[in-house]
Amino acid sequence: MRPAFLAAIFDVDGVLVDSPHERAWREALTGFADPAGFTTSFYQANVAGKPRLEGAREALERLGGPEAAARTAEYADSKQALIDQLIEAGSFEVFPDALRFSSALKSAGLRLALASSSKNAAAMLSQLKLPDGRTLLSLFDADLSGRDVPRGKPDPALFLLAAEALDTPPLHCVVIEDAPAGITAARAGGMAALGIARLGDEALLREAGADLVVTSLDQVEIAALGAGTLRARAVTEPVADA
Repeated sequence: MRPAFLAAIFDVDGVLVDSPHERAWREALTGFADPAGFTTSFYQANVAGKPRLEGAREALERLGGPEAAARTAEYADSKQALIDQLIEAGSFEVFPDALRFSSALKSAGLRLALASSSKNAAAMLSQLKLPDGRTLLSLFDADLSGRDVPRGKPDPALFLLAAEALDTPPLHCVVIEDAPAGITAARAGGMAALGIARLGDEALLREAGADLVVTSLDQVEIAALGAGTLRARAVTEPVADA
């Protein structure tokens, strides 16, 4: 039994926001390696959650070989240029269940932080609105997204910085992640790990060590968090749109 959860640390892409990152990684691969091999399952297993250069290197090594990997920085820059265009065009949206979940945690008194490897998180969340007109970004007490750390996920450094920013011990933190690397990082940092499987990748998240895996954040029993418990609702009740 864990102590009560006092803080929640969120990844962004695939957790809070249906972002164009996977699309950008795949489309930017043209000229570096065969984009046909960059499937959703490949993205989740090898790129999602990792810092930009690490994700680029992993993709090129696996899909293009050692010679392609020498162009890691070039590929990463091409991906970033494309994602900047897509974000400027508004090619993303908040997941409704994530908006309800984060708002419910805030109402329950938990402190909230963003801890994505992406440097684009604030740009997206500042464009998304809450029902009262505030930005989604304003819901969070700290934003560590894109912060340079010695090692990215699956190393826990970014999550530990987020816990420190929230002035909350890791044992009292729950991390919400959609990538195996993020789940591993949460557990390595002594935090509970909630996996959100939006892409049919429940098995990958469980194998990474998630304490609970759900396909919608509406399935999480908010009241149980006060007792340090991560569990799904016995019966998922209809949840009104935020």
